[in-house]
Amino acid sequence: MNASLATIYPLSSRLAGNPADLVAPADFPRYLASHPDCCRNHPFLPDLASLENARHRASAASVVFPTTVPAAVVNPTVRIMEVGWTGLPEFLQDQSVEPQPQQALVLLYRPDSRSAVRILTPSGHDLLALKMVMEGRDSRQAAAEAGTTIGAIDAILEAAAQKGLLLTPPSSLIRDADFLQGRFIDPEQATAATFALQWHLTQACDLHCRHCYDRSARKNLEFTQALHVLDQLYAFTQTHHVRAQVSFSGGNPMLYPFFFEIYREAADRGFLVAILGNPVAEDSIERLLAIKRPEFYQVSLEGLRDHNDYIRGPGHFDRTLAFLQLLRKHEIYSMVMLTLTRANRAEVLALADELRGRTDLFTFNRLAMVGQGAELASMETAEFRQFLEAFLTAAGANDCLSLKDNFFNLLLAEQNRPLTGGCTGFGCGAAFNFVSVLPDGEVHACRKFPSLIGNIFTQSLTDIYAGERAARYRAGSSACLDCELRPVCRGCAAVTHGFGLDVFTGRDPYCFKDGRLGSETPSAG
Repeated sequence: MNASLATIYPLSSRLAGNPADLVAPADFPRYLASHPDCCRNHPFLPDLASLENARHRASAASVVFPTTVPAAVVNPTVRIMEVGWTGLPEFLQDQSVEPQPQQALVLLYRPDSRSAVRILTPSGHDLLALKMVMEGRDSRQAAAEAGTTIGAIDAILEAAAQKGLLLTPPSSLIRDADFLQGRFIDPEQATAATFALQWHLTQACDLHCRHCYDRSARKNLEFTQALHVLDQLYAFTQTHHVRAQVSFSGGNPMLYPFFFEIYREAADRGFLVAILGNPVAEDSIERLLAIKRPEFYQVSLEGLRDHNDYIRGPGHFDRTLAFLQLLRKHEIYSMVMLTLTRANRAEVLALADELRGRTDLFTFNRLAMVGQGAELASMETAEFRQFLEAFLTAAGANDCLSLKDNFFNLLLAEQNRPLTGGCTGFGCGAAFNFVSVLPDGEVHACRKFPSLIGNIFTQSLTDIYAGERAARYRAGSSACLDCELRPVCRGCAAVTHGFGLDVFTGRDPYCFKDGRLGSETPSAG
């Protein structure tokens, strides 16, 4: 048999009965079309041979893939062929498939320079994504024409990019070079793929917790203002090529008059959505699910029953346990957050045992002595390392325990264990991969302490992010500049602020790196 035919047309030449050597490889599809005897059992062989020939040429072609692109572009290797039979790409993989005589399109491409050529039957979504990028059409226009949501169109584009049909820009949310100084560096930690908006829709709340950090009076957003916030977030994520997440909070976000309407608007834009709130009735959960399943629903407990109810109100502990059962019933990922204080330090691991099997994740934030939280006492700084060690040990036997506090990385580094992402991302995500927006439009680097960086009603979110104040919070404290763990730690600015220290020059009082914790540590209240 002609070796070239076997190389270029491994399947169609075999099914044709191994034609004589006199057939030139380039002429093989035409040869099959003019010799029906070769195709008696497989009348689609001429088209199949054309596909195999196109695959061979694409494999041999030298293509330079750009290392980066400023905007989405069609993969330069993409080729669309028209054939007279459906099912040919599938038949190449599985000869039990029976192609049918009907005009069809076939897509050939290499996802990247290292991959083999792929042949597939394009879906309508594949073709729409290619058409949109080739014609320079934006998602809003396409969504309006198709009568669907922007999120649905963006999901189509994202799926095409994941297949390799489109080449898209990488995230531009990248740490400054001077931040990435230290021994514990992973390039993936320096780039944010998702940007989160912790959105405090309303100050209204059905609880009056003793450690609440903000009881200020702020007027609820008008519905049009809320839409403006979502549009600002969408524009920001399109500019920076990241996914968006909205974490609805408050107060109690569900007390916002237009909560479900805004939740739907966020979902329609394709945003990941999450709830940081209080227990609610089952019908509210069902309304959420009818729109979009949240990524998670976070509630809070402050210790065992007596202490929790002292902080959050009578009956709250039992209502929360019942609510966690409701979330599990509806298969919603649940998270429980505790604010660590001197008073509940001894109850944390006992609560963790109580929550085993009831929640997907349990973790803690250290008390920020801000607002009403200033009236409570922080854990003694000298006891913190011992507390973390006990928590870390317990986490080995209780899979709901999560290592959120950045200072866990001090212990993990000592033990040569993989490091944790810490609080909202390696090195603190404040003003890097998340910001907080308040009902009056104020944008803060972190919600747990005053860290104003702009106002979303007078500035674009893109300009706020690029501003000098946001950059200062991203840079963190100068006290951490020489620490090899800086890229994965920096402590907690909210805690530092609560101790009366300057977050741009002071060190988190709980830092125990190299035995630094000592008599100079400020009072814990």
